Amino acid sequence: MCGISGVFGSDDPSIASSMISCLSHRGPDGLGHWSDSIDRVGNISLSHSRLSIVDLIGSNQPIQSDHGCILIQNGEIYNHKEIRKGYSYPWRTNGDAETILAAHFHSIPPPSVLPEPASGKKKGWFRLSSSINRATRHIEWVQRLNGMWGFALWDPRYRELILCRDTLGIKPLLKWQSPNGSLLFSSEAKAFRAHPEYLPKLDARSLFARLAFEYALDDTTLFSGVSQVRPGTIETWSLDSSGQAVLTGVANYSQFINSPTNHWDPKISSQQLLHSLRMGLADRLNSDVPAGIVLSGGLDSSMMAALAKEASEIALRPTPKCWTVSENEDNPDFKAAVEVAKSLDLDHHCWTLDEDVFWKKLPSLSWSGEDLDLTVLFFQPLFSQMSKEVKVGICGQGADEIHAGYPRHNNLTNHSTLVSNRLNLIDHPIAKNLTSDLVEDIEIFGPGQPWKGRLPKVNEIYSDLESTLNFEMSRGQLTNFQLRLVDRHSMAHGLEVRVPFLSSQHLNLSRKLPIDWRLKKGHLEKRALRSAAALTDLPSHIVSRPKLPAGTATSPGLINSIIDELKPNVIEWNSQIPILEPLLNKMPDIAIGFRLFCSLHLGNETKSLNRNGDLMSLLDDVEPIEWVK
Repeated sequence: MCGISGVFGSDDPSIASSMISCLSHRGPDGLGHWSDSIDRVGNISLSHSRLSIVDLIGSNQPIQSDHGCILIQNGEIYNHKEIRKGYSYPWRTNGDAETILAAHFHSIPPPSVLPEPASGKKKGWFRLSSSINRATRHIEWVQRLNGMWGFALWDPRYRELILCRDTLGIKPLLKWQSPNGSLLFSSEAKAFRAHPEYLPKLDARSLFARLAFEYALDDTTLFSGVSQVRPGTIETWSLDSSGQAVLTGVANYSQFINSPTNHWDPKISSQQLLHSLRMGLADRLNSDVPAGIVLSGGLDSSMMAALAKEASEIALRPTPKCWTVSENEDNPDFKAAVEVAKSLDLDHHCWTLDEDVFWKKLPSLSWSGEDLDLTVLFFQPLFSQMSKEVKVGICGQGADEIHAGYPRHNNLTNHSTLVSNRLNLIDHPIAKNLTSDLVEDIEIFGPGQPWKGRLPKVNEIYSDLESTLNFEMSRGQLTNFQLRLVDRHSMAHGLEVRVPFLSSQHLNLSRKLPIDWRLKKGHLEKRALRSAAALTDLPSHIVSRPKLPAGTATSPGLINSIIDELKPNVIEWNSQIPILEPLLNKMPDIAIGFRLFCSLHLGNETKSLNRNGDLMSLLDDVEPIEWVK
């Protein structure tokens, strides 16, 4: 687990090392840099900040192969030992990153003729080639990898840069193209500030979707010009004759699509579903450093705790400890977590939040998260405490998206109306056109661009549960909300968090679950998962506890307290943004988060050095918003 950054083009290659300095929190165990010139027209520069998890001494990056290729990787390849057995390769390390180079080496032979310089023109946010898709030849070897990753691989034989992200986007990989045509890529958007011509501006279309749906959509970020490499996707880039980066190919190598069957026998299939989680957890306990479990007291994290001892025996690793935080000891989730750990005889670290934690930690939360989040503030003290003892965390993220665990899934009609009403409250044509055919900037849609495609009508998205789950899995809820939260806030403290519910074993089974075994009227949510949980040693009333929203369940009193205290200010701040005022008045927590985001993340001057400073000073010091499509 690490941070990566790079510059590809004619811009100053030293920018990459400045970028990685912004990401030292992701990899406090060491920094690495590599750079080379390309045919006197440009440069490739790769930088890496390392969090040592596997092969603690021998796997520093950037890492080079015998065929001259250079790799930087963020994440973990869980099947790296199996991959090693399948290749004859001059191994130099015992780590997982080198297996990416080996898989590439055995699948991509040297070219018979040196490729011509790329050619292309600006389309949307990036320069695209109109020639053959060069990314498709990498599909087969990338499909052999099992894990979570964002990586960049430079192949000098083809003068080709390969960017790739894991199937569900567990690990981030962002990109921006400079006015000079250079491609910059990084694990977090804040790193682009190292480029002298990068000016963070708000992307209106992305923001309006974020406010309406509660998560950013597709490959957008809230920053204009900054896009993500799509989950499950390979991109190839080359330089043209003037040193400008050109996107030469985009290939999808994997995607998650629900394919529900009509029958599911709980007597047989519950055991299989549970075993898929057990094996996924065992894979994620493989590391050379200690691991811990994020135990919220909800069903998902409690299942991780219930399987911890068995999975540890399979992985030949010590049983992980559990970690819980809440606003007080009377909190229902806190009580449930304590009971779970005690009933399973697991070591348990638990504590309560300081009463002024929101006043102290909100700036840090905003700076790390690069979004509008407020209610998940508990992540900051939780991950901070965990990182003092462990480097790997295990969490239950992903279960709600797969198994229909959110309250909105129980009343899609109401949620459809809520989303539509939010869009209608935004007084701007872009909001009105988000789910219509009246789209102006058509070039920002499609492969390599920030938008996957036009959105269907809101009532189509929420027409039935299967449509809703597919939309949320493929267009942002999981990747851009849940996984982003865990990645940014854990990595802010040098902690790698892994998600067993998104293991290939569990996904292959759960995608086939009948819809009524996820949610059926008159039953609790996550019906099949609860059937599997009943086979563990968890207390029966823990298995049957209904879900509580994570953030508001952990610290409802503290959240309401700061909202109430800031309410007069929120009304005043919202009045300064007439376009959003009617909507933000109905979403006070988001209004505070948006105000803080604008203060910390937009404009020339970064206030990041004050992210642990005075909250009110930051909230009061906000420049007028410049709207960018």
